[in-house]
Amino acid sequence: MTDSKNLILAIILSSLIIFAWQYFYAGPQIKEQRETQQEAQQSEAPPQPGVMPRPGGVAQAPSTSARVEPREQVIQTSPRVPIDTPSLSGSINLKGAQLDDLKLKRYNETVDRSSPTITLLSPLGSEHPYLAENGWTAAGTANLKVPDSQTLWSLEEGATLTPETPVRLKHDNGQGLVFHKTITVDENYMFTVRQEVENNTQQPATLYPYARVVRVGEPKTAHFYILHEGLLGVLQGKLEEVDYGDLKEDQNTITTPSTGGWLGITDKYWAVALIPGQTTAIDGSFRHQASGEKGNFQADFIGKEGIAAPPGGKASFEGRIFAGAKVVQLVDAYKDDLKIDRFDLIIDWGWFYFLTKPLFWLLELFYKMVGNFGIAILIVTVLIKLVFFPLANKSYESMSKMKKLQPEMERLKQLYPDDRMKQQQELMELYKKEKVSPLSGCLPIFIQIPVFFALYKVLFVTIEMRHAPFYGWIKDLSAPDPTSLFNLFGLIPWDPPALLFVGIWPIIMGITMWMQMRLNPAPPDPVQATIFNWMPLIFTFMLASFPAGLVIYWAWNNTLSIIQQTLIMKRQGVKVDFLGNVRASLPFLNRRTG
Repeated sequence: MTDSKNLILAIILSSLIIFAWQYFYAGPQIKEQRETQQEAQQSEAPPQPGVMPRPGGVAQAPSTSARVEPREQVIQTSPRVPIDTPSLSGSINLKGAQLDDLKLKRYNETVDRSSPTITLLSPLGSEHPYLAENGWTAAGTANLKVPDSQTLWSLEEGATLTPETPVRLKHDNGQGLVFHKTITVDENYMFTVRQEVENNTQQPATLYPYARVVRVGEPKTAHFYILHEGLLGVLQGKLEEVDYGDLKEDQNTITTPSTGGWLGITDKYWAVALIPGQTTAIDGSFRHQASGEKGNFQADFIGKEGIAAPPGGKASFEGRIFAGAKVVQLVDAYKDDLKIDRFDLIIDWGWFYFLTKPLFWLLELFYKMVGNFGIAILIVTVLIKLVFFPLANKSYESMSKMKKLQPEMERLKQLYPDDRMKQQQELMELYKKEKVSPLSGCLPIFIQIPVFFALYKVLFVTIEMRHAPFYGWIKDLSAPDPTSLFNLFGLIPWDPPALLFVGIWPIIMGITMWMQMRLNPAPPDPVQATIFNWMPLIFTFMLASFPAGLVIYWAWNNTLSIIQQTLIMKRQGVKVDFLGNVRASLPFLNRRTG
């Protein structure tokens, strides 16, 4: 019995540690993130974006002393080509031919559909510079003048970049080389950039294609152990994830040779990724350049082999830029249709990919049928209960037998009131004789933990769950229940601290958990009984900071378990003594009766 007690304590304490991490660390981080999202960062002169990759080394880009200006005002200071697609709005900066102005039409900053749309990319000189570009560079010994971030390109063809109308840019370096960029975009978030160079000189020109995405300053991140935000990519078939803090602290450059692949910078729901041809040999790099207080974070690649434009001839290179929302179906389609190596890993499915992604597919399937992800969660919970029915059924049958043994267990307590060791020995003999396990009551809770964490991951990382409503006050299943018991669910004009933000659904979950545990007699061991008595309350407070969809799942699962266990107990001829178990679980009532 001592081993059983230790096992129960080990499992429960392990679970509590995990939940405590979420509640006391991750929960406050969420609140802090929400508060700071609306605040502007400190006004300072933004540096130029990082380093320019060059064969044999890097060259620092000069910084600028320009003041930080409002984003829209900065955009108006340079000539631009508008972007207008069903998913995107923005413009291409003709200065540097940079993609530095992009908004996501389909996504708002808050659940309010009238709130501003998400701003993904912004130009240098604004508050949060974030941009991408493609270009050419030359070997250090070559005396070739190539376009840079200060080059002013001219619009050769097209007026607005749309899925139906590409644009073509042109730059003449005045030394016999003419550069062209043809940019196309689909209806979603994939840009294709075809670069060409005309060599009108008498000498061959060998150039190296590059692309980079640069973010000035370290953005606010969720700091969740289950989510990567920062620089990432698949290089040489291997997923690489680099945190902002690690790269900034080490002040180094991580370079990986690869054939094809992709790399970029990811946020929780959005990403910008550079995608070379999948047969192209490249050096992919993640960099941090200290410049001012913010510094620059850069993901870039450069072709390992030069592309030669013969005298009177041309050379070309084609690459892609993904800049948008990480929609599961969309990134899967890009991976398959464009043959991009493991591009679906731009979504952080985690180590349990084999469980997390099928669970998402199942939720999405039912969402398409019922039109509500909350209802889809309830349906999937029923299916999960059916899958685990044989195991849970066996567990509940064992608990029913334990219920039948309750009188005999009480008799043993009275027979050996002062000899705890003898009590335990006799109880173990009784369990062995009747073929029951005192751990059977824990099984229905712990068999759902892998599903719980898989659903947590789905709710937390997939954009499909972002701002997905349920009913009533739940407007976002991926966010915690916004109500709180300690301000009477909004009746009192007071914002409780994070520790006291316990909403209606966490309370419902706690009640159903408590009711489920009260269907069974209290454990004979006082330590176990005390832990089980406090578990529903502890879990109520801990789950209060979890996504509402997860709490709804747990509450619904508890309710189904109560129904299932009650039916099995009646079938086994066991009386469902709910009130009696409640009374037995409260020591002060027992003392008063005695």
